[in-house]
Amino acid sequence: MERQDGPVDGPVEGPTGQLTVDQLAARAGVTVRTVRFYSTRGLLPPPTIGPRRVGRYGPEHLSRLALIEELQNQGMTLAAIERYLQRLPDDISAHDLAIHRAVVASWMPDTVDETTRVQLEGRVGRELTDDDLERLEAMSVLARTDDPEVFRVDPALVQLGVRLLDVPISQEAILAAREVMMEHTRSAARELSRLFKREVWDPYRGVESDPQRLQRMKSLSAHMQPMVVQALVTAFQRSMKEELREVFPPDPAPLPRPPAGR
Repeated sequence: MERQDGPVDGPVEGPTGQLTVDQLAARAGVTVRTVRFYSTRGLLPPPTIGPRRVGRYGPEHLSRLALIEELQNQGMTLAAIERYLQRLPDDISAHDLAIHRAVVASWMPDTVDETTRVQLEGRVGRELTDDDLERLEAMSVLARTDDPEVFRVDPALVQLGVRLLDVPISQEAILAAREVMMEHTRSAARELSRLFKREVWDPYRGVESDPQRLQRMKSLSAHMQPMVVQALVTAFQRSMKEELREVFPPDPAPLPRPPAGR
């Protein structure tokens, strides 16, 4: 993906959903030429045409550009990315695209970007107050450096963290939810690792003495990780839907009205 030359000068005007092609490119950190190229290849859906025949882009375009970037970081060619995107439903939401991106990002080594406050605001498309920065720091989305205007940012969490700023719940509740997630994901990872060791690694005891077999075992472990992550995400989504249905049962269907005249 061709990146924009130089940092974004400040927050990009216009809410997500009412972005011009220039604003979309700035929010995604790419050039307008890249956006148009992806559109001609069918990687991006066409924009909504507004007044004066100006194309308007929404959150699904921004999420799709972020997913394309992650796939490129994974080393996929443009043709492979096209095939990947063609398998997605035509009406996939920005939310589901973000989940796909999170799964792909989990395949990559942990990375941290250094960015200025102005660049970060341009990246997320909004001004960030000092309170916003404190909340993002508490969520481990960013960390401060010796320079008060420069931050270390986790690129996999930054968009999620910014979206949580607008959720009408307290920071304490967000941190408590994060702790629950961390506790249970650690437990799941621990049990799955034990299962892998018992069923896959232990039968090949002594493999350490054979460099080729050892490399094959490590490669198998690396290839299993994205499959396990995707399985966990899918299982969690289904469990959440079941829990929410119990907490917020659907309204009962209204009784049919009797025929007129009776």
